[in-house]
Amino acid sequence: MNKITSLFNIQYPIIQGGMIWNSGYKLAAAVSNAGGLGLIGAGSMYPDVLRSHIRKCKAATTKPFGVNVPMLYPNVEEIMDILVEEGVKIVFTSAGNPKTWTAFLKEHGITVVHVVSSSKFALKAQEAGVDAVVAEGFEAGGHNGREETTTFTLIPLVKEKIAIPLIAAGGIGTGRGMLAAMVLGADGVQMGSRFAASVESSAHTDFKNLVVGLEEGQTHVTLKELAPVRLIKNKFYNDVQELYTKAPSKEDLTALLGRARAKRGMFEGDLVEGELEIGQVAGLIKSILPVKEIIAEIIA
Repeated sequence: MNKITSLFNIQYPIIQGGMIWNSGYKLAAAVSNAGGLGLIGAGSMYPDVLRSHIRKCKAATTKPFGVNVPMLYPNVEEIMDILVEEGVKIVFTSAGNPKTWTAFLKEHGITVVHVVSSSKFALKAQEAGVDAVVAEGFEAGGHNGREETTTFTLIPLVKEKIAIPLIAAGGIGTGRGMLAAMVLGADGVQMGSRFAASVESSAHTDFKNLVVGLEEGQTHVTLKELAPVRLIKNKFYNDVQELYTKAPSKEDLTALLGRARAKRGMFEGDLVEGELEIGQVAGLIKSILPVKEIIAEIIA
């Protein structure tokens, strides 16, 4: 037992990232059934869809699972009410101030974890009363911290400052990576990219196949003016870089991004015009495996 396995009542201190368009109930249940902590990614779900995924997840596993909620979405109040109504026990919050919802969730007996990208924000999360923090380095896929601190640097820095359990994320996709993070002071790890390329991930098969073919250097963090995001270099990414040569305004970038571009890319499999989010560790991922095998491999 360690701090993370006892906090969540799980077998291994491995948490699956609650990634948009990848983390439906099938992935969350599979990770929980294999001894980790599965998370449903609420960021890409309408409230009624989220409710149905929570119910399906309960039917698919008897083990603990949680929900990841990026707080920058407009219907966050409705989502928080659903989590309480459906009796969700674990919530990971990100992209927002932990003070906003932590007390509300804790009042309803929910274990709260907040995702941070710096020790300053880790301290704020601890002050807000969260049960643990995920410190996510710049290697991570999807939305990223502005500080550009790498996981190797971030974990020991955060560990010095906080007393609550620490989960490392960003660039971890193997057993060796997990061991390295724990040697640096993490109590557990969160992995996104490795589980994005799993059989149970809800992402499109074409996206998964693209991920396992990626080499080092084929992802890049961009769109920092909106919210920094690590993308696979495709036509859409090149269009963004082209626009940057013209000193675009925030509005120009927003217009280019448009709506539902991440859905088009990761969920619908448009590898040309879609927004394709993945971590740098994708270069190490060479196969699409069932979750059970991924976790067994990591532990071995």
